Amino acid sequence: MSRVGKKPIPVPAGVKVTVGAQIDVQGPKGKLSVPLPKGIAVEQANGKLEVKRESNQYAALHGLTRALTANAVTGVSTGFTRELDIVGIGYRADVKGNVVSFSLGYSHPIEFVLPAGVDCKIDKQTHLVLTGYDRQVLGQVCANMRALRPPDPYKNKGVRYTGEVLRKKVGKAGAGGKGGK
Repeated sequence: MSRVGKKPIPVPAGVKVTVGAQIDVQGPKGKLSVPLPKGIAVEQANGKLEVKRESNQYAALHGLTRALTANAVTGVSTGFTRELDIVGIGYRADVKGNVVSFSLGYSHPIEFVLPAGVDCKIDKQTHLVLTGYDRQVLGQVCANMRALRPPDPYKNKGVRYTGEVLRKKVGKAGAGGKGGK
């Protein structure tokens, strides 16, 4: 039996859940919908959601549907936060409206347009705090920002998640004497 799927999902006050062909979750931060696969049923009782399955054939979908539903409920009630750090001399970011402008050592600045539902705040030009109610969209935006200049394993420069542990590689040894003219 799925251990994730068995756990009930508490529904906080102010969050409205509608179960039909899909699960619609509406709260103070926004509105999300989660697809409901066949073989999975959702029951709502006394402030909790229970995800049930017809048989063991749907075990993987059971845990998946419960996790997606829990993320939707959390997102519309409190939201999610991801933090990025920009490391490197001269590397920085500025935000104007929904456009983040990065200076990452290339010959041109990079303009990154934020999708609807994702907000960005910048501290000290090198620390980005991204917030949103859709966990999947927020994670994808952070991954796309990190991909603009991934952390270099030799100098550890680039865009990284806050708290991300990087393994620094040793550079080329012995720059003198061999193979010259």
